[in-house]
Amino acid sequence: MLGESTSGEGSKSSWKVLIMDKVTVKVMSHSCKMADITDQGVSLVEDIFRRRQPLPSMDVIYFIQPTKENIVMFLSDMSGREPLYKKAFVFFSSPVSKDFINNIKSDISVLPRIGALREMNLEYFPVDSQAFITDHDSALVELYSEEAENTPYFEICLYTMASRLATVFASMKEFPYVRYRAPREQDGSPAATRSLIPFKLAEILWKCLEKYKSIPNYPQTETCDLLILDRSVDQIAPVIHEWTYDAMCHDLLNMDGNKYVVELPGKHGGPPVEKEVILDDNDPVWLELRHAHIADASERLHDKMTTFKSKNKAANINRDGELSTRELQKIVQALPQYNETVEKLTLHVEIAGTINECIRDMRLRDIGQLEQDIVFGDAAAKDVINLLRSLQDASTENKLRLLMIYAIVYPEKFEGDKATKLMQLAKLTPEDMKAINNMKYLGGSPQSKKSSSGFSLKFDGGQKTKHAARKDRTGEEEETWQLFRFYPMLEELLENLNKGQLPKDEYACMNEPAKDSKSQRSTNSTAPNGRRPAHSMRSRRTPAWARGHCSDDGYSSDSVLKNVVPDFRRMGQRIFVFVIGGATRSELRACHKLTAKLRREVILGSTSFDDPPQYISKLQLLSEKDILKTPPKPHNWS
Repeated sequence: MLGESTSGEGSKSSWKVLIMDKVTVKVMSHSCKMADITDQGVSLVEDIFRRRQPLPSMDVIYFIQPTKENIVMFLSDMSGREPLYKKAFVFFSSPVSKDFINNIKSDISVLPRIGALREMNLEYFPVDSQAFITDHDSALVELYSEEAENTPYFEICLYTMASRLATVFASMKEFPYVRYRAPREQDGSPAATRSLIPFKLAEILWKCLEKYKSIPNYPQTETCDLLILDRSVDQIAPVIHEWTYDAMCHDLLNMDGNKYVVELPGKHGGPPVEKEVILDDNDPVWLELRHAHIADASERLHDKMTTFKSKNKAANINRDGELSTRELQKIVQALPQYNETVEKLTLHVEIAGTINECIRDMRLRDIGQLEQDIVFGDAAAKDVINLLRSLQDASTENKLRLLMIYAIVYPEKFEGDKATKLMQLAKLTPEDMKAINNMKYLGGSPQSKKSSSGFSLKFDGGQKTKHAARKDRTGEEEETWQLFRFYPMLEELLENLNKGQLPKDEYACMNEPAKDSKSQRSTNSTAPNGRRPAHSMRSRRTPAWARGHCSDDGYSSDSVLKNVVPDFRRMGQRIFVFVIGGATRSELRACHKLTAKLRREVILGSTSFDDPPQYISKLQLLSEKDILKTPPKPHNWS
């Protein structure tokens, strides 16, 4: 896109201006760095709605949404006798209506000054190598609050979401089988309307995709799978404590997106120094450890630091002995790389140390153990009561999260005055309890004993004597760490989709594949052999609370991720999964894990990525009256 130019590459006359709007600035910031933009010959980046200096000798690139306001501004810039720029290359982030195109072409002063007029179809926001969002942070409230369907937000949110999701497939040249969670109720009630949301999104998306078939080189037959879910499919995943390094960073630390300010010890005994770090795919240490159990990550960081220092010449200078000129030269040459590596490792050691302090101070091991015992049917009311009594000083958030999980697995325990007694024992306020009561808006009700309720997320495969929300898969996977048994519902659904075993009455398809297509789509979807990766037998210093029940070395069940082949082209067809209402860190981890396990790249999309405090705050808003007042401006969906 940025390479378009009317002048010779590298000459001063080839420098261009890049103009964007609020949304496309976000798209660009999620996709590349400023240095990447300047490398393409852009010398100036401007906001389309800001007053701008005329640069009539320079070409301009517009990367904008196809809205009426943007078209008006573009025509204003380039029309008349003295346009702001020499030549305009216009790229729209999503499909533009014929009316807008005709409007542009009808301006005879602008038309000769247009060098390109194209649909980029790029209106989503990458947050990971295998994850993106449509940037609908308030989707849960706009679609699932008590009177959401009666507000203008409802339809606008769905249409904009579908339009942005469609650009994912247009830009990646993929045409999916569109599966969605089928409505659970069809009685015309508000609950039934909310259960229709995945179908409504699938329906709007399908219309967008059919229009994309006219794009050059866009596939005319299905090339991948898409599964559309909503947050009701798994209400435990957003609130349970997830024990990976990634999840713990976002759950326990005061992070701003992927940015964190870490306090490092001062040099030579000086005061502590604050440093902002970005935890993303550009950090090799983060990339290796993000999905590891926090205890495993901490230990491996310690080992890395110890090994690096012992092997690096710059760390082992014999200050009392004499060094030859050659030895001194090697040390000096090693110092820049040495300092950079030590600094990177030190940052992560400090971050992991802070997390471990939080775990100890908040007694999260006890809370996390009970959470998982509840989910797998190994704990009952007395265990919850005993923990609440023994942890009087536990944070409101942690007690609330525990009770939310308990309410999902044991909805009958919240009937009558039982909820009030638990609230009093946990010292929670009625405002806090809204998070529990409002889970009914996502499906089911804590007052319902029906096993089919969307509130109580049960599997049929568990032991009949247990009241469990998950079946224990410890025996099916590699040996795992303690407190690492939990897996999101999304993981099992995607495995069933890969096998062609999703129940059609629960997960319908807009374009049902032919009966003989299952084997074709599953080609290369399983690993070449069924063997588990070998475990290292080196000695471990893992604390007892984190050590796996059957593991010698404690590597997590997704240690196979270290062997992922980055060339996804050698894998089977992609699987996309989209979660309406916010995705979780555990679901992102599951997608990375399944990519290796199924030999198919699994890409997670959502309206947003929510850490537990954010999710709980949104839940508490669902029962608020008049929470949605002023409707947003509708996007162009033509």
